[in-house]
Amino acid sequence: MENELVWAGFALGFLGSAHCAGMCGPIVLALPGSDQPTASLITGRLLYNVGRVITYMVLGIVVGLIGAGASLAGYQQLISIITGVMILAFALLPKKFYNKLLHQSPAFFNNTFGSLFKKLMKNGSPASLFGIGLLNGLLPCGFVYMGLIGALAMGSLWNSVAFMGLFGLGTIPLLFAMSLITRFMGADFRFKLQRLLPVGAAILGILLILRGLSLGIPFISPDLSNGMMTGAESCH
Repeated sequence: MENELVWAGFALGFLGSAHCAGMCGPIVLALPGSDQPTASLITGRLLYNVGRVITYMVLGIVVGLIGAGASLAGYQQLISIITGVMILAFALLPKKFYNKLLHQSPAFFNNTFGSLFKKLMKNGSPASLFGIGLLNGLLPCGFVYMGLIGALAMGSLWNSVAFMGLFGLGTIPLLFAMSLITRFMGADFRFKLQRLLPVGAAILGILLILRGLSLGIPFISPDLSNGMMTGAESCH
């Protein structure tokens, strides 16, 4: 991949998966089909998680189109710095404001998709589990918004989609284990992992700022101005 920072999406998703376990844990534990044979249970839980990742990637397309347009217009460095500052500010917020942003109200989601979500939860078929995952990806969540801000700075449609795809994959191990074994992760472990989320967010924010500064440091802060100049010259 031309932008190595897309892999930060996986790290961010993994570190934030404890938040997902806390917020989406009740949904994960209430998923239908818990009485099915092991193979069907695993398949259904995988389909649920695949649905979430697909929704994140679709959202990545939306922000990727915006980011790609900004990059073509010559604003890639500025976008990278702005998004880096936003994520860094998010990570440095006092705990009470930080938690408030992470825990968003699902009122709009309930009004828009509530009836469909309940219908799918009662069904229990593989298709319904996949649909639950798709809708779950649309739940209002400050953690996902932070991922989307990071994806915006990736500079191309493909990189933004890859970032959100890896972000979603990073959340799977803990949620998948939680959906199979109710007591696999204790509250204490999830709390400790969740405390790492601001650290991971701060690192991502700093990397995006360094990337936008275009200091000529390989992998960390490559010289973006030369790439944009070459691209501009090739248009003539």
